Amino acid sequence: MTATVGEVMTASVVALREGADYKEIVTALRRYRVSACPVIDDGDRVIGLVSEADLLSKLTDPEFPPGLERLNWRLQQENKANALTAEQLMTSPAIGIHPWASVAEAARQMEQWQIKRLPVVDHEERLVGIVTRSDVLSVYERPDGDIMEEITKVIIDQEFGLDPDAMNVTVKSGIVTVTGPVERLEQALRLLARIRHAEGVIGVRDRMNYPRAS
Repeated sequence: MTATVGEVMTASVVALREGADYKEIVTALRRYRVSACPVIDDGDRVIGLVSEADLLSKLTDPEFPPGLERLNWRLQQENKANALTAEQLMTSPAIGIHPWASVAEAARQMEQWQIKRLPVVDHEERLVGIVTRSDVLSVYERPDGDIMEEITKVIIDQEFGLDPDAMNVTVKSGIVTVTGPVERLEQALRLLARIRHAEGVIGVRDRMNYPRAS
């Protein structure tokens, strides 16, 4: 089993048009209790993401230094402290992901870019949902019975060609314990690595009998 982004994402998304003003953005974030919103154009294509952090720039902007020339330059400077619309405030381009991508790929993107959410887009970059860190972590709620069935019937039997009756697999709270004979060290290590990456597995305890490295 490989969960996709489309299976865990939130399809009902609070999105903002590029022309939404500062107050509209604040109201949307507070009303729907979200910390960021995708920004879309007239074709519903995602062009950026605006977050609470972007809005806070207006409050944290330092006081202007004395001097009319310096003051005039700062007032005309295009930065987030004096931005007025979603288009001016947003971080662009937004890092998006497709609904058919794996949850693992979404996790890698979030870790690589140090972001908390990804807009989910279709072939034409139109917004269809949003996936958050919490959505990605939902795979660890997978029932222990489902995990055990996949390991026994799919991984051990079909993928590795081992006798599932000779192996014993138990799963408790996502932690897998595997016992049984395996002929080769390399095969045992590959099996452990494969089980560790099965969906919902939190940890693997190796109790198998195989030749150890000398």
